[in-house]
Amino acid sequence: MGNTADSPISDDPTPNSDVESTTTSTVLAEVLPGVAVVFGEVPAELKLDLIDFGLVPAADRMQISTALASIGNTATVAGNLGNAFASVQGLYRISDATQALLKAGGSLAVKDGANLGAVFANGKIVGQARLIPLNAVSVAQTVAAIGPALAMVALQMQLSEVTGLVRTNIALTSQVLTTIRHGQWAELTALVATVDHVVDQAREVGSVPTSLWDTVAGKRADLRKQLDLYRLNVGNHIRQIHRLDTHARREYLETNAEAILFDANALLSSLKAWTGYQALHAARARAAGLEDVGEARLVDTIAHDTRTELDSALAETTSLVGSLTRELRIIAELPGRDTLPLTGKRKDSKAARQTSARLLEALEPLADALHPPAPPLEAPGVACAPKSLDPEPYLRILRWFLEDGETLRVLGFPDQLDALDPVSAIFSGAKEKLAAAMDKAAAKTLVAVTDRRIITAKTNAFLEQGEIRQDIPIDRVRYVRAATTQDKNGRLTIDLITRDENIRWLFHAEIDNTQVDALAAVLAESMTIPDVERDELQRRRYAPIEAGKNGDGTGTRSTEPTRSVATTCDAE
Repeated sequence: MGNTADSPISDDPTPNSDVESTTTSTVLAEVLPGVAVVFGEVPAELKLDLIDFGLVPAADRMQISTALASIGNTATVAGNLGNAFASVQGLYRISDATQALLKAGGSLAVKDGANLGAVFANGKIVGQARLIPLNAVSVAQTVAAIGPALAMVALQMQLSEVTGLVRTNIALTSQVLTTIRHGQWAELTALVATVDHVVDQAREVGSVPTSLWDTVAGKRADLRKQLDLYRLNVGNHIRQIHRLDTHARREYLETNAEAILFDANALLSSLKAWTGYQALHAARARAAGLEDVGEARLVDTIAHDTRTELDSALAETTSLVGSLTRELRIIAELPGRDTLPLTGKRKDSKAARQTSARLLEALEPLADALHPPAPPLEAPGVACAPKSLDPEPYLRILRWFLEDGETLRVLGFPDQLDALDPVSAIFSGAKEKLAAAMDKAAAKTLVAVTDRRIITAKTNAFLEQGEIRQDIPIDRVRYVRAATTQDKNGRLTIDLITRDENIRWLFHAEIDNTQVDALAAVLAESMTIPDVERDELQRRRYAPIEAGKNGDGTGTRSTEPTRSVATTCDAE
């Protein structure tokens, strides 16, 4: 149930003698979505993933433990689990994979009313754990007093989350960011250090006494200013990226790479300081809430508002860092790329490559923590390519163009006509002229069909510059026509008619015909014309008729032909 590939808790329900003989039990009670409180004796291997309670007051920990222990005396959770609740250990973040498993029904064995799993470390079973899901814990949540305590848990998890990201991001500070914007960085780091120091001292004493709170209470405006400043900077970068075309967006990312790194890192650091401040504020309110109901409610408000702000800022940072990282990763895969104007001052290609590699090395840990990268692409089942062509260089670059969950279905390498509209030429009977034009204008093309879109690129531009030519959503496919016979040069053709254009691909004779047919079949799955387009075409049919009927008779043009057409159409 950890975030590592070797999950510490297995979902295999098969009984195991080693597990059954283990008497020590670890209980994970999910008290908030994705957040569990850990009880019992925890294997040493699992302790590395534990998050301490931090600013959660000792009284709140006891309150949570008491409330959850009451579940052990009900029919919901029987056996000796109640004893395990006597020893609260810390907090645990339930991974997305485990949550997905449980939401899908899972196959965890059930014992004593809880899901049973084996705790693995280095491939060996080191203990057993019971997971009590959120729906079981909801009984305890009906106790009104536990609400503010859980809000403090939520704040501590938020602080832990952003602290982990900043720690992951430390390479940026040491390798890149200290060389620019020294004054801004010094001001921000001073605030971060102050809040960190107060948080650490508050954790040591188990409360936030007035003398500690006074150290940071007056810095709220400064912290807010820093957070707003870097959210604005990150937002400006994102807006620039979204409004530019592919070429201009790439140039912007390359030219502003260091500024983007600085602003992303500064936003995370300011977010960490702000979250720490909010956690300290909540701890103060929680202490006062024992006598003031309003203060108790304030804890919930702080936790909710901080979560909302954290999610929003992390989404922006993930988007920006993801765009830059993808660009750097594409550059790293381009065998034909000679220059990289990252700052405008580095014209030397060797220095540019070194800068790119250094930035990517510093940025990747953060990018991977914010958004795990997609696995390497494998060649799809349908590949329309000569046997001599190696698809691997294309797949390495294409990997970074695909979106989350997007599946590559077809990879093709046809020639594509640029100079003429092939459909118009066929209908006009100019087949010989078309064939001659094809031989002159054809350019080797990469065609990648996914479950969402059709990506085309000139192969040389794709390998040398990472440039794509067309990005056609799959729902814009209107018709697909595949020739059943080869042309005089032994090539098969596919005509793709989309909402906006006509495209013809020619596949050389050495490419397997069955693969070409399979490509056409995949495209044909999406053939459709939306009702709104059909209605628009029908409206065009009657528009001249209505214009003729409503004309005022002025001008030199007669309306008689229009009426004649209307009569003919009406007759049809």
